[in-house]
Amino acid sequence: MSSAKIEKIIARLQKRIAEGAFEEQYEAAQETRLVAARYAKQANWAAAIDILSRVSQALLRAGQGGSGGDLAVLLVDVYRQAAQRPDGGSRGRLLTCLRLFEPGEPMRKKFIKEMIDWSKKFGDYPAGDPELHHVIGSLYAEEHQAEEAERHLILGTKDSTEVLSRMEYEWYKEDDSHTAPLYCARAVLPYLLVANVRAANASYRAFVSALEADNKNLAVQDVSSQSADIHVFPSLPLLNFLGLLLLAVQKGTPDLFRQLKTKYAANISELGGVWDTPLEMIAEMYFGIQRPRQSNPLFDMMGSLFGGGGAPAGRQSRPAPGRVEAPVAEGLD
Repeated sequence: MSSAKIEKIIARLQKRIAEGAFEEQYEAAQETRLVAARYAKQANWAAAIDILSRVSQALLRAGQGGSGGDLAVLLVDVYRQAAQRPDGGSRGRLLTCLRLFEPGEPMRKKFIKEMIDWSKKFGDYPAGDPELHHVIGSLYAEEHQAEEAERHLILGTKDSTEVLSRMEYEWYKEDDSHTAPLYCARAVLPYLLVANVRAANASYRAFVSALEADNKNLAVQDVSSQSADIHVFPSLPLLNFLGLLLLAVQKGTPDLFRQLKTKYAANISELGGVWDTPLEMIAEMYFGIQRPRQSNPLFDMMGSLFGGGGAPAGRQSRPAPGRVEAPVAEGLD
């Protein structure tokens, strides 16, 4: 079929959607499914992709999240049939659709899952395309859905680190002042677990810089060595632990890690085991310290680290360790 004829079909369907009558919009969605299926059967992937992309966007702009989302999911399915790899064009169509969904639209979550699964199968990244993760995570962060944002930003691009660090710090400011290390860890530990040491260090530095800028009276000691200069916070021992952990990871010395764990054992134990699994995994990954085998340790850890109870207004649940009684930090109140 000629491109001119395809353009004519798309223009007619878009016109029916723009007229605003629900029946017209519904019928346009059904016709789009039929036409796209016909193109797909002919292996005319470009035509099927074009019509699904443009009509789904028209429906989403018209507020028809269900019908528009259904076609967006079908678009991903055509990508699979065509063995389409993630590239600028294929990502762009999906991300345009994503941005047009209303935040509470149920189809959006399904669409996100489908496009990440597609990118895992046909892309270069086993955990899914980083650019898709970055945009998804950034949208969730804007909507204050912190836990959903974390899951995607951890697997995103280098730009995701700034978004995640800023979100964690803003989230921390709604909690008790002495819980700073718990929110900082929500970026540092997962980044280490996905072997992104650069991002782990960048997120720690960004969080600590914001903390110091907002709390001029916070007690800080500068400690220098031949290999590094670090800030020590007498009132925030777990924040010190995270900073020293990052230094230990760079050295890769098992004894250094063991000494660090021993020194801060009492502070870590106050968290009720929330950090235990990720620290065991970090010990194995970076220091060669074996741990007991589990069925799905990464997923178990992510569930533990990102779990929690009651949520602040407009957000998902706070991190579980935020409920632990801990000494109030000097200079933070």
